[in-house]
Amino acid sequence: MKIASFNVNSVKARLGNLTDWLKEAAPDVVCLQELKCVDEAFPRSEIEDLGYNVATHGQKTYNGVAILSKFPLDDITRGLPGNDSDDHARYIEAVIPAGKSTLRVASIYLPNGNPVDTDKFEYKLRWMDRLIDHAGKLLSYEEPLALLGDYNAIPTADDVYDPKAWANDALFRPETRAKFRELINLGLTDAFRACHSEAHRYTFWDYQAGAWAKDNGIRIDHILLSPQAADRLKASDIDRNIRGREKPSDHVPIWAELDFD
Repeated sequence: MKIASFNVNSVKARLGNLTDWLKEAAPDVVCLQELKCVDEAFPRSEIEDLGYNVATHGQKTYNGVAILSKFPLDDITRGLPGNDSDDHARYIEAVIPAGKSTLRVASIYLPNGNPVDTDKFEYKLRWMDRLIDHAGKLLSYEEPLALLGDYNAIPTADDVYDPKAWANDALFRPETRAKFRELINLGLTDAFRACHSEAHRYTFWDYQAGAWAKDNGIRIDHILLSPQAADRLKASDIDRNIRGREKPSDHVPIWAELDFD
């Protein structure tokens, strides 16, 4: 089973890029982020025509997450537990049949947190606390689990082109990296890092200052696997070439292959 994550940065604006990639890469399950549309405006028919079932958690103009699956979607949860007053559309979860087993997947769009001297950074850290709590609960089920998405977290200096330039950015602040390590240390595996040790492989390049041409990128899109899913991991990589296409997202897809009987 091939699973993938892709922050599309407006699904309506990038629909052609998205459908082209879906046809070429043929992932079985895709977690999308930053839809920037309400559920009713999601281009459902265009995606369903490619053989996908669709579950969305949308929001007008901002945020928005979705799960696309060539298999049925069950037990769908919209919104990250832990704060009923949080109306940001940043989390959706579902259970998918996988061979003789199942795979629980979540699409995550973690808050950016900038500027760090505002309540946006505190919101990011508290959201990460909620994610850690929920992930711990999901791990207690002892089942294949994949948490995919734009984490807005740069794990290490190997994942950013210039650590000094990003030192005070919310994505690379020590507090953010500590929370990300706390999440990983629950028992999750970074699928890409499990397959690749080389530094400076990125999933995001800003639109400004020629970042793409200079390869001034960061790795903030991640696939985190429970032990039961990590045992099935066969490959993982980043579809970097998508960033060079016309009117691209500033993110590119990241994927992993899991072996289910």
